[in-house]
Order: sequence, then structure tokens, then C-alpha cells
Amino acid sequence: MKTLIFIVFSFISVASALAQQTDIPKDSLQKDSIQADSILSSNLRAVRGRATYYASKFHGRRTSNGDIFSNNKMTAAHLKLPFGTIVTVTNLVNGRSVDVRVNDRGPHTKAFIIDVSQAAAKELGFYGKGVANVVISYEIPEN
Repeated sequence: MKTLIFIVFSFISVASALAQQTDIPKDSLQKDSIQADSILSSNLRAVRGRATYYASKFHGRRTSNGDIFSNNKMTAAHLKLPFGTIVTVTNLVNGRSVDVRVNDRGPHTKAFIIDVSQAAAKELGFYGKGVANVVISYEIPEN
């Protein structure tokens, strides 16, 4: 019985790890290096995943690009997209969308594809819930 439980647990763990999505490989940000669920045009990409939002303790601190972070602005953190990139985030549960500007690095876990400000989370309708299933879409800058 213990062996069966171990096998089932191992299978679930492996399946869960394989289900994790990352949107951009760690090598570089080049036009053809971005993995996307769909290519909407030559430079427009869309990626599905989970989003979360910044805790209140980050309000007033510096972001990775040097901005002072405000939970009241429409900003976001992404691991690889260039600072200043405008990303459209769409909540898959309610269809709400918001445009955010990348000014920080994160999230620092493979479980999430983007961290948004509390203002963006409120517009998207998941503030207080912590996590939302989203699609992010953005344009890849020309090299």
C-alpha cells in the first residue's frame, strides 16, 4: 500500500512539474527565442499562465529599473521583457483586461508569469484572491 501511495504521489509531482509554464527561456530575449501559446502577428505574442500582485510592503521601494514602486500605478514585473514594454493582461475568468508597463523583475518562481500592481489586480478583478489565470500579450521589439 505504501508503494502504491508513493507511486501515485510521484506521478502527481511529475505531472505538476510538467504542467508549469514559462513564457521566455532564460538564454536571451531575441525575436525567435520567445515561446508563446500563439503568435498573433510577427511581433505580437500571447502567453497563458498565472498572475499575482505585489504586497503592500513594496509600495515606495525602488524597482529594478530604478522607479519608485506605487501600487496605485499600472505597472508589472516580468523576468525577461525589456523595461518599458506595455503588456496587456487579461483575466481568463472574467475577461477583464488592463495594460501595464514593465518596470521590475519577477516573479521569481515558475508558478507565475507576471506580477502586477494592486491597482492592476483590482481592475482585473482578482485583488484579494491572490492569483488569477491570465493571458499576457505584448509586442517583441525589433532587433
